[in-house]
Amino acid sequence: MPKNYTRVQSAISFLFIFLTPFALAKAISSYANPYNILENPLVWLGIIAFGLVVLAKEALTIIGVKKIEAAAMIKAGINPEEVDHLAWARTLISKWTKAKAVEEEAEIILDHNYDGIRELDNTLPPWWVGLFYASIIFAVVYLVRFEVLDGYTQVMEYEESVALAKRELAAYKSTSKEAVIDAESVTILTSESDLKRGKAIYKLNCAACHIADGGGGIGPNLTDKYWILGGGIKNVFTTITNGGRDGKGMVAWGKTLKPKDIQKVASYIMAFQGTTPANPKAAQGELFKDESAAVEEVITQAKDSVQ
Repeated sequence: MPKNYTRVQSAISFLFIFLTPFALAKAISSYANPYNILENPLVWLGIIAFGLVVLAKEALTIIGVKKIEAAAMIKAGINPEEVDHLAWARTLISKWTKAKAVEEEAEIILDHNYDGIRELDNTLPPWWVGLFYASIIFAVVYLVRFEVLDGYTQVMEYEESVALAKRELAAYKSTSKEAVIDAESVTILTSESDLKRGKAIYKLNCAACHIADGGGGIGPNLTDKYWILGGGIKNVFTTITNGGRDGKGMVAWGKTLKPKDIQKVASYIMAFQGTTPANPKAAQGELFKDESAAVEEVITQAKDSVQ
């Protein structure tokens, strides 16, 4: 093999053997689910790079071998261009298509003549015939399994998947060191650090529509007791997570913010209750009364923390 090809292969092999494993190990150790291509493309880029290196090395090997073979043929008095390197492919195609060569078409031409257009009596390709019979077998098996024997359907698969997800979520909730926050379990936070974080989220994402003091702008007033989609921490948490009314409400922040952050910003919003904004917007929605006195006390504590 020529020295240039050998040197290139050696360099590629060296880089691959000593550098790629370190890069992959680093990428894999950095993620909880390293093989999720959407979340962690770096891992898959490394795997693809590995494949490309292997292909490049093999390509260089094949090129080198071809050059050696060509040199040997020339030395033996054989013109390399006259050697058919694709003979095996032509044989395989002929076997699977049973197509006649142009020179042999006279053997299968029919007597039909349409304005000079002649018809050939070609046989069906074996691959086509095989797929045709396979589709018949598949159709019979499918019919018997799902229509006659009332087998496993996509609806059943969906229901089982939902049930499994619910069981896994329940198990996670019961064993997780961190509480799972949802509309049912969410509570008002009153610590200064939580409300400070909620305030930062509010100013970044909410103040543009509700104004910094909660008085309302494009969005409704957050300081009064009237709510379009219900008041209280649970309703506010749900509204932030799922979004407002279709077509005219705010977007669903559940796709952008984590449940913890939604809880913090919802708690900060609840702290607006009873405050006096500079330019309050007229009340919208219905009067919401939370019968729990404990909730009112928590809101008062939250206000004190904000102040």
